[in-house]
Amino acid sequence: MMADQILTFFKHLKISAKLPTGVGILNPYKDESVYALCEQFYRKYYNDDNPRQLILGINPGRHGAGVTGIPFTDPIKLEKYCNIPNSLQKKPELSADFIYEMISSFGGPERFYGKFHFSAVSPLGFVMDGKNLNYYDLRELEVCLRPFIIQTLTKTLKIGIDTSICYCLGEGENFKYLTRLNAEQKFFDKIIPLAHPRFIMQYRRKKVREYVDGYLKAMRNDNDMRIAIND
Repeated sequence: MMADQILTFFKHLKISAKLPTGVGILNPYKDESVYALCEQFYRKYYNDDNPRQLILGINPGRHGAGVTGIPFTDPIKLEKYCNIPNSLQKKPELSADFIYEMISSFGGPERFYGKFHFSAVSPLGFVMDGKNLNYYDLRELEVCLRPFIIQTLTKTLKIGIDTSICYCLGEGENFKYLTRLNAEQKFFDKIIPLAHPRFIMQYRRKKVREYVDGYLKAMRNDNDMRIAIND
């Protein structure tokens, strides 16, 4: 089952490279209670062998996947939308707010997760000086993570991913990096960039509905290009 493969993937996530001074790793899967929540989630939505299309974020943050272990799912959404009670601190996360509005518009978690799988270019997150750090924020970090990123992406594709299309969350540095990497490694036939949920919620909140519609149009393969939304 896909759920078993995903959970095994999480269980063995490890960065062996020496990271730059001051950079810490976010690995929620080491926490048994968090891993137990992941088991509930993935056995609920991925307990089959049906192929999914991949949606890749940047890397987990401290308030979403860094807490629950489930990409773009904070403790509130995990309980409210996925009906998985948890004792985690109920703090909302901006990206999760957008993603679950989009998932609701798609038809709900069962329908959405039956077709898509969230991961990230780096499936483990990073912190520095108590703040989230993206893998590309430090050139030294990006370089030393390259083997880890290639290895984990390769493993992710083996769990039952449809490689004809990958959706990249982040139209800037994340998309540029993934495009370069894909040109070398040939992971996907096509990569479709979408505005990152955090960018939308911080800078385009008044246009959330338009961005949700854009996501849905792209994911339903209604067009062959990126979704352009007039600012």
